[in-house]
Amino acid sequence: MSRRPWLVVPAAGQGRRMGADRPKQYLPLAGRPVLACTLARLHAAFPEARLCLCLDPDDGHFDPGWVPFADWRRVPGGAERVDSVVNALAAIAPEADENDLVLVHDVARPCVTVDDLSRLLAAIVDDPVGGLLAAPVADTMKRDDGAGRVRATEAREGLWHAYTPQGFRHGLLRRALNDALARGVAVTDEASAVEAAGLSPRLVGGRRDNLKITHPEDLALAALILSAQQQV
Repeated sequence: MSRRPWLVVPAAGQGRRMGADRPKQYLPLAGRPVLACTLARLHAAFPEARLCLCLDPDDGHFDPGWVPFADWRRVPGGAERVDSVVNALAAIAPEADENDLVLVHDVARPCVTVDDLSRLLAAIVDDPVGGLLAAPVADTMKRDDGAGRVRATEAREGLWHAYTPQGFRHGLLRRALNDALARGVAVTDEASAVEAAGLSPRLVGGRRDNLKITHPEDLALAALILSAQQQV
């Protein structure tokens, strides 16, 4: 087993909810594309890591100059995020040991801190299952009735917001994802596939400003977060 982690960054999505003229990973944030900001954060925490970047085969926006890693490769992205991750795991299989740690991170989470990245790695590097950055739910949770009205208030005790990165052993994650897809299990993140295999990933408490850029207003919020983080 190598102590150098593999990083998988799915970046083949179109981000249509942003309503922009290009995928959200290429929108400007603090003077650089979102993708470049995210890769810079990952590199600051894991400069020796091996990166697998999943891109649309027809991507005309990507610039290799945005990648700070010395050891990296481009892999074709799939129709869904999970397909991109499966492609990446298959691409590195000839080199990756069964027990090599793979960290999967959303390209649209450029605000993850180096401290959180380092703490996640420390928490799961020897964990037999793996884990993910997450934060306990703080808001009151409502379940709707399907018609725009509240059906019930859900207890928030024990509920967590799942963030990324999420880290698991290469062999375990590859088997879990392939098995979940074969069984028609909805794979919302890597942890959900590992859970479907009967395992319990470790929850590693992370900062709440690990924002995922999804809607137009998120881009301005991410810029404010990055600015505030630099002032701490």
